[in-house]
Amino acid sequence: MIAASFSTVDCNPQDHHSFQHHVVDRLKWIDEGFQMLVFSDNILTQSDDPRVEALKKELSHADILVVVAVNNQESVKWIQTSGESVRNIICFDSSPTLINKLGGSYIHTQVKGNIFTKITGIIQGNNTNESVEVVQTVSEAWDRYNSDDIRFCLLVIINAYIRPVPILKNLRSKGLSTLNCMIKNCGPQILNCLLDPNCRKALQCLNRCSPVDQVCNYQCIASYESPQLEAFSLCVLQKHNCLELDARIPDKPYVPPMVQFRGEDLCHEVAEDLFVGWLGSLDWSWRVVAGQNPAYDQFPCQYQLFYRGKARGSFWYEPVFQVRTLEGKIVWRRRRYRVRRGKIPGTFYFSVLDNGVVSNEYWTIVDVAEDLSWGLFHYSGAAQVAGLAYTGAVLVSPNGQYPNEMQRPQLISALKKSGIKEWELYTVDNRSCPDPPLGLPEGSGLHCKLEVKNKK
Repeated sequence: MIAASFSTVDCNPQDHHSFQHHVVDRLKWIDEGFQMLVFSDNILTQSDDPRVEALKKELSHADILVVVAVNNQESVKWIQTSGESVRNIICFDSSPTLINKLGGSYIHTQVKGNIFTKITGIIQGNNTNESVEVVQTVSEAWDRYNSDDIRFCLLVIINAYIRPVPILKNLRSKGLSTLNCMIKNCGPQILNCLLDPNCRKALQCLNRCSPVDQVCNYQCIASYESPQLEAFSLCVLQKHNCLELDARIPDKPYVPPMVQFRGEDLCHEVAEDLFVGWLGSLDWSWRVVAGQNPAYDQFPCQYQLFYRGKARGSFWYEPVFQVRTLEGKIVWRRRRYRVRRGKIPGTFYFSVLDNGVVSNEYWTIVDVAEDLSWGLFHYSGAAQVAGLAYTGAVLVSPNGQYPNEMQRPQLISALKKSGIKEWELYTVDNRSCPDPPLGLPEGSGLHCKLEVKNKK
């Protein structure tokens, strides 16, 4: 049964068309019952085109109509007439005579602001100007031109006007029960945080973010991290889950690992060696060239350190990265992940305590060039007690430079396996990275089977 049917009228088949089809795929990862059909408005000039009748049929029972970059007046009039029965209409970059409609009511808004500032009130059921807030949220998401943001905002509309969307349950405030839990269990940690300037700034910053805006949340955490913030989060979230949140590692998309390296079947030892990469010849395993997740993959000067620990079978990952704080300072940050092998060679389970909150992730080595000139790693993760689930991927190389044109077909194939378009990648700024705090614990081990030649 189709839970929601989307019809998108689009006048730019090469750009918007492929973008919308990509959003279709990502909606399916949330719920197979969501169906989104993509049409181009140039078919409307051909009255005998069978696709026009197909579009009319879809509009007769569509829950949402998304209009993208339609400015031709004939197309505008056709949409106004034929889409009259659709209860929810959202228009991006289109003629001002096309008006947004939610829940059957037309909405006029030119309001601008932060993309996520209004979402909490929407989900909590605050009906005051609810439809205006939804349109504002969705319109601003389009300006970011990120498929994950736009997918999320379509889910907001579904949740508000069609049926509840389970993954948005974490937007609902728990109210008094949260406050009672915090005071009963974490009084000293709360007081210490409020007395510390950095921790206090972190809480004020987080309070301005939507609970599911990972970009905003992690920028606050990375900017103001401190021992007091870690103790606060460890008590309120990790130990007592006062916000009563829950999140699981996404099982979609399924990304298969590479199966062979240099003509031989991939084994666990070689897969770990691929992570270790250039460490030993260089002071790092890999440098991140670009990433797909805007919250975690866009920081400047990202170095990856993979190594074997002292204990038998132990394996560790330490990313070192630069943060431009919200106050304009440049600081280095470092995390430490425990890594365990998955069942299939080339898959791994990562876990980290990040500022008091445990995140668990599932990583896949999608592909690595035979000369180790580049690699693509995909991950899916969740910070359970923070109610955040996420996916992403990092493109890496020894020097932080993008693969050359000869390597591009192999890279595009690896991205396709990951459900990622090349235009979704955020390029990492590697221009100024003085004195990164690298180095390994004493007694660390490196490669087990691979011999990595020095790369100058």
